[in-house]
Order: sequence, then structure tokens, then C-alpha cells
Amino acid sequence: MEIYHRYRKNEASPGSIVVKFYHSGDQIRGFLRKVTPPGEDDAVFPGEEMEPDDAFRSARNKMTGKQMRPIYVELSEGVQWNPAWGRLE
Repeated sequence: MEIYHRYRKNEASPGSIVVKFYHSGDQIRGFLRKVTPPGEDDAVFPGEEMEPDDAFRSARNKMTGKQMRPIYVELSEGVQWNPAWGRLE
């Protein structure tokens, strides 16, 4: 089971990947962004809205180097965590 971390501003180190989930009609979709150093705007990865499993797969693929960083999750208003996605800490 994959473990994900709840995104909180200033707790994710630069280079971390955040998956933000939001409602798109009656479905949940996500997009990715990379946390940048303080004072800079986070880098949003271009792409289409993705289903949750695709968003997590894409986030893992964006990890660079040998060090695997945690994947952070941000839930928009009204989006509930689905335990089928993994564990959210």
C-alpha cells in the first residue's frame, strides 16, 4: 500500500511533488506541481487532468535522482480521500 503525505504549506521541501485533487463534474481529477524554494511560484506540470491512479503514477515518474521523496496530496474543498488510493498521513 502506497503512503502519501498531506500537503501543508512550508512543510514540503523544494523538489517535492504535490498531487492536487479537485472535482471535475462528478469525477475526481488531479494535476501535478513541483514545490520550489520559498519566494518562487511552484512549477505546474503541463498536462491534462488525470484520474487519481494516473496522477500518482505520473508523480512517481517525475521523481528525479536516486532519492525517492514523499508524494504530497492536496485535496480541494469537498474532495474526500479514498482509501483505495493508499494511506494518507
